[in-house]
Amino acid sequence: MRNMNFSLLRKSFFASLILFLLVLFVLLSLCIGSEFYSPAKILNALFGAALQNGEREIILKIRLPRMLLALFLGGSLALSGFLLQTYFQNPIAGPFVLGISSGSKMCVAFLTIICLKNGVTFSSWGLILASLLGSLAVTAFVICLAGKIRDLAFLLVAGIMIGYVCSSITDLIVAFADDADIANLHGWTQGSFSGVTMENVFVCLPLVSICFFLSLVLSKPIGAYRLGEAYAKSLGVNVKIFRPVLILISSVLSAVVTAFAGPVSFVGVAVPFVVKRIFASDDPKLLIPLCFAGGAVFCLFADLISRMLFAPVELNVSVATSFFGAPVVIFMLLKRHGGQHGK
Repeated sequence: MRNMNFSLLRKSFFASLILFLLVLFVLLSLCIGSEFYSPAKILNALFGAALQNGEREIILKIRLPRMLLALFLGGSLALSGFLLQTYFQNPIAGPFVLGISSGSKMCVAFLTIICLKNGVTFSSWGLILASLLGSLAVTAFVICLAGKIRDLAFLLVAGIMIGYVCSSITDLIVAFADDADIANLHGWTQGSFSGVTMENVFVCLPLVSICFFLSLVLSKPIGAYRLGEAYAKSLGVNVKIFRPVLILISSVLSAVVTAFAGPVSFVGVAVPFVVKRIFASDDPKLLIPLCFAGGAVFCLFADLISRMLFAPVELNVSVATSFFGAPVVIFMLLKRHGGQHGK
């Protein structure tokens, strides 16, 4: 009973900490920039009060959509990683590590360059569709490899190589872009939440919300599948339908992120691992919302670091996510190797 109470207290503490950090980073994202705005001024802007010198436009049209995209897309990446890890039953699986984000980036870059060359306009939905096609194509290839490569390290190397191939093709595509377009494309291909609009938020929000809701609905089959395919079948889970649905949800989440922010590294691997370690739980009903919240906190924090560390020079957000996320992946590999060696 004492252990149960301690476990519940521990989970409550860390859940409250994540919520506190989420609120804190949301507030800091709105307050901090080239000029500091007080929380009172932020509230005045949000509730329609008149401000001087275009301050309301800066808050509502620049900082607010950037904050919201970092929140939603960070949560999407972490949830996508959790679903991929469930599908492959592999803790190293993630949209960036397996090259899925690079496949999305390649297709979006191709669509962008082709349309710009021919004077064709495209909407946010076009970006998402192109990103989804690239995501699904690479995911299908990785699934084929996973059927033949059981070793974690080899699957990791294969994913990295796929990512390099897609990135090389992207660089080749960008080489044919006009000079005026290269600067924007270069920043996007490295991962960035800058330059987004509320239109992007309104497109992103329903897709992310639907995927999050479907993930919660599937939490029971996900919990069963995490214990093995045979166990899931014994509980009545239709694995032939469940597996494609899981991949589709994960691919949509990853595609939305890449369409608007480019490839953001290591969030999909590091956050689910840290959340599972902190809460010492495998219950999807708990892990799904906590991974989403943890991913949002991580990306909001990384975006703040990328904006403020060398201001007014802005870093790509993947610089920060790689700096904090890559050591987690290294720790995962060492821990897994150590456990296998101990056996």
